[in-house]
Amino acid sequence: MKVAIAGAGAVGRSIARELLGNGHEVLLIDKEPDSIKPDRVPGATWLQADCCELSSLEDAGLETCDVVIAATGDDKANLVASLLAKTEFGVPRTVGRVNHPSNEWLFTEAWGVDVNVSTPRIMSALVEEAVSVGDLVRLFTFRQGNANLVEMTLPDDSPYVGKQSGLIPFPESVALVTILRDGQVYVPDPEQPVEAGDELLFVCPEADEDALERLLAPAEHGS
Repeated sequence: MKVAIAGAGAVGRSIARELLGNGHEVLLIDKEPDSIKPDRVPGATWLQADCCELSSLEDAGLETCDVVIAATGDDKANLVASLLAKTEFGVPRTVGRVNHPSNEWLFTEAWGVDVNVSTPRIMSALVEEAVSVGDLVRLFTFRQGNANLVEMTLPDDSPYVGKQSGLIPFPESVALVTILRDGQVYVPDPEQPVEAGDELLFVCPEADEDALERLLAPAEHGS
């Protein structure tokens, strides 16, 4: 897979190293001469160019890329780069870095962003996930599917503690994808009982999140 990364700062370089380690082809783009440091990521192709300029992206051959990651420290630049990649070059998948939480609402398909990654949101979600029992914590939003990856630590007083997961009447559009227990990851088995303290990960539409909370933790959510 060929991936172009707009922004060759610390974030962009870290992503590039990870992708190269997984066998992908990586192009790093940055307009600042001081950011062009091929020795930092020797396996990548480097290009000094402005990711917001159409001619620069043409020179980069963006139409040959499978994924574009807009990872600069400027939200405006990330939005423009994503929009050009999607609308002008038909890149199948775009990922936009959100630097400021107040701008997150802009990072949607309307601006060519398939997936947005907000560092502040991820960090706050991880804090909530570590301390919350009986509450859904939203970890990730799937823009194309209008659904979220959510997590709940099952409370001791859940009516489904000890019950087989296949017998729990989840909403039809909700999918239990993983159970984390005692440091182990379990693929859900309909005959496997859930236990108090299990971390349950779901793919869930936003409209069903309240129902899921009331189902699994009625004492906390008034049902």
